[in-house]
Amino acid sequence: MSKRSNTVFFVSLVISLVFIAVGIIIPDQFYKKATAIQNFLQDKFGWFYLLSATIFLVFVLFLAFSKYGRIKLGDADEKPEYSTITWFAMLFSAGMGIGLVFWGVAEPISHFYAPPAGEASTPEAAQLALRYSFFHWGLHPWAIYTLIGLALAFFKFRRNSPGLISAIFTPILGERAEGPIGKTIDIIAVIATIFGVATSLGLGAVQISGGVSYISNIPNTFMTQLIIIGIVTVLFILSAQTGLNKGIKYLSNLNIILAVALMLFLLFVSQTNFIMDVFVQSIGNYLQYLPGMSLRLSPFKPSQSGWIQGWTVFYWAWWIAWAPFVGTFIARVSKGRTIREFILGVLLVPTIFGALWFSVFGGAALHLELFNQLGLNKVIESKGTEVALFALFDQLPFSSIMSVLAIFLISTFFITSADSATFVLGMQTSGGSLNPSNKVKFIWGIIISASAAILLWSGGLEALQTASIIVAFPFTFVMLLIMVSLYKAIASETVRNKS
Repeated sequence: MSKRSNTVFFVSLVISLVFIAVGIIIPDQFYKKATAIQNFLQDKFGWFYLLSATIFLVFVLFLAFSKYGRIKLGDADEKPEYSTITWFAMLFSAGMGIGLVFWGVAEPISHFYAPPAGEASTPEAAQLALRYSFFHWGLHPWAIYTLIGLALAFFKFRRNSPGLISAIFTPILGERAEGPIGKTIDIIAVIATIFGVATSLGLGAVQISGGVSYISNIPNTFMTQLIIIGIVTVLFILSAQTGLNKGIKYLSNLNIILAVALMLFLLFVSQTNFIMDVFVQSIGNYLQYLPGMSLRLSPFKPSQSGWIQGWTVFYWAWWIAWAPFVGTFIARVSKGRTIREFILGVLLVPTIFGALWFSVFGGAALHLELFNQLGLNKVIESKGTEVALFALFDQLPFSSIMSVLAIFLISTFFITSADSATFVLGMQTSGGSLNPSNKVKFIWGIIISASAAILLWSGGLEALQTASIIVAFPFTFVMLLIMVSLYKAIASETVRNKS
């Protein structure tokens, strides 16, 4: 390990251990202070998150359809390292698998009973619920991932730079990208990765615990969640030791098979025609209202600002916190793709799949709410957001089979996300090595799991959300600079090719 790698590794490790220690010693004070910081950022900088995410989307779309889209991420005759299906499976499993399963029912139902505008529990509220679910899991988050992934892949495979976030800044920082400024950027990326992934793993542990509790007599307590984190930690660390081309590749393909199977199963045992009608109409609504939703704030209706801060601003911060992790991983598996192929693939395929997912799970739940007065919101209020999916299954045929399949799917997503995260953290703290050592991956696996456990213990889901909002703020500035540096590098590459 080089001196530079040592610095990033040890400073990041110390910061993580300090965080864990504070969470153990003074959990209540930690949660209160973190919440105060979160509220300040959401209240004062919500506009900044919304504007930044929209700029990222416009920028990557511009690159895709510009003359730069033909540039290959690698040598001119480079072939993609992975098949298209495996590539989609790997980026999707790392990107937001656990979140989709957790929020597939819970988010549309939450918006249905507490919409961003208008009257609750109406057909209009149902349409709005799905439109915003599409929005929160659609083009904007994947544009955030696309920007970092493209920048890393371009500099790594086109310029033979280290696979580090700091290496992207060479066009604007020069040699300083390898000095203290570059190290600081890499440390911020590592910390963002740790807490962004810990947020998702905490959600996964909570939902597995909630599902097991819902279909059995096992209580849904912190101790149950801790045991689940412990078991999955052992599994994903074992998987991480096998390398990228075995554990992560095979599990990613398994995730997609299980996710599609569960989705099709629910589609055909529920209201199939209604769900497909919902899918088609909601796609149209999403595209129609996309510009307005992208920049929607409530300066003239302060009563609605809480909804935007609690949902859209939180999501944008969450995706930005995940960006170093998902971007690095997507870059690692995208050698040989053109810029246009990379952008359109990363943007469109997961967005369409996510829209179909919310149409099936959210649509089935909304149908029961509108026409059968099921009252899923009461179940969520009494037993927690994590049981929304299982409460839906309870009202449909083959509920036990779907519940068991869902728990297994969440578990495999959990393992894949953590496995991918240890790989990425290993790269970021080993000088950008494409094959980090098992020892380094093991250390970061333990840190991620401990962070998830501490966040849950100190404040549950709210603490997880708080951590993401805080960590994402400084990294948003890093991403804006990445955009400038990437454009400068791509433009000079085109000039070189013509000369």
